[in-house]
Amino acid sequence: MRAPSLYSHFSSKLAIYDAMFGQAWSEYEQLVRSAIAFEDPAGSPRRTMKARSHLFFDFAVADLPRYQLMNQRSVTGFTPSEESFAPSQRVVQLSLELLAALGVSDRGDAEIWFALLGGLIDQQLANEPAGHSRKDLLDRAVDMWADSVGLAKEPTTSRARSKR
Repeated sequence: MRAPSLYSHFSSKLAIYDAMFGQAWSEYEQLVRSAIAFEDPAGSPRRTMKARSHLFFDFAVADLPRYQLMNQRSVTGFTPSEESFAPSQRVVQLSLELLAALGVSDRGDAEIWFALLGGLIDQQLANEPAGHSRKDLLDRAVDMWADSVGLAKEPTTSRARSKR
């Protein structure tokens, strides 16, 4: 498409951003819903949190401009419409439901998890976009957060115990 023909589909540049924002969050929502289908409700809470954290981390670092549009106010004058914002709200709701199912009901605990995850993503994208140094810290960060909210530790395997 040439730039002028875009405006036959969208009323403005901000409308294009709005559609892209909604599409990005819809894609991630679909990814989360697919992952939920494979989560073991009786499984380890920490393993579940790590899997969800890695899912978003990988989605975010795969496309810097998409991540910026989804999670940072980098486009002057852009605020998503209610329709485009709805998928992001549903994703947050899915996260809050997961946390509640794991026994974490304080919204502040959820916000800290979001901030830890976002901070590691931001650092990865800013310092080593094609690398994995911050992804390597993700499980450790989830464990620190999980310790602070009282999630049970992951069971230790007999092999891991024998190394001690």
